[in-house]
Order: sequence, then structure tokens, then C-alpha cells
Amino acid sequence: MERKGLIQVYTGDGKGKTTAAVGLAVRARGHNLKVCYVYFHKDPEKWEYGEHRVLEKLGVDVFGFAKKHPHFHKEIDPADIRKECLEGMEFIKRIYQEKKYDVLILDEIIISLRDGFLKEEEVLGILDSKPEDLELILTGRGAPEKIIKMADLVSEIKNIKHPFDKGIKGREGIEY
Repeated sequence: MERKGLIQVYTGDGKGKTTAAVGLAVRARGHNLKVCYVYFHKDPEKWEYGEHRVLEKLGVDVFGFAKKHPHFHKEIDPADIRKECLEGMEFIKRIYQEKKYDVLILDEIIISLRDGFLKEEEVLGILDSKPEDLELILTGRGAPEKIIKMADLVSEIKNIKHPFDKGIKGREGIEY
């Protein structure tokens, strides 16, 4: 069955963007779709993201780029992060050429764009060159208007109230 893949964006200042993308990955695997999950600016050695382990057990291929971010790691050179993000972009282009996935999730790629590690035209190029039958999901705060315009589905997750506001730290199994 030939199907058209769409572009989805989960953005906004609220909690749940990655959670929504992971939920979509689980649903897709439940229908035997092939899923690739590429994350940016997440450090699994420090945080041990439970979703990565579960996705791998479900048969999702999980890859990470630019795992550190200057917000959390002051010693990191932004030029090195840009280089790692560009390696991620080259990896995405190879995924496009291989055409072995039905769903590609680019978790926190919008953070790479927002924080200047990727240029808007670079990310727009990835959207523009997406294979027709690939479902592409981008997550991260601060999606720019041009990305929103190119997407077929955009969900803005708004923060109304969050435990962080009361000084409650991120909890294992809930926030990471």
C-alpha cells in the first residue's frame, strides 16, 4: 500500500513534545511500521532516558547527535555542537536515500535551530527533500514560522502549570 507521509511538528513551552513523538513511535510499531528516532541535545549517559530503551526493545532504531548543550554543559564549544548537528543532518540525508523507514522522528531538532546550531535553510532543506512516503516528526520549543508553514500538522504544547515552578526537580520515569 502506497501512503503519503506528512510532516508533523510538536512545539511550545509545555511538557509533552517528546512524549507525543514517542507515543507516535509506539503506535507506528504496533502497526509494524519501521521507525527511526534521532535525538539532539540529550545526554543518555547522564539521564538514562527510559524511552530510548523501550523504543529499542520495540524495534525502533535510536541515534543521537550533539548530545550535550551549552545550557547544561558550559565547557562545550558551540562550534563543536554545530559540527555534531551537521553530522546529524548528513545522517538524515542518508536515511532518506536508504528509504528503509516509514517514520522518522527528529527529537529536539528545533532546539538545534532555535539555538543557532543549525540554520533555518538547512532544516527547511530536510523538510523539502523528505521522501514522499516518509512520515517526519520534528520536536522542540520555538518552531519558526517557515517550519510551521511547511508542516502538515502542528501541535503547540502550552505550559499552564508545571512542578518545576514549585522547585520540584525532574523525576526519573516521568520527565526523563
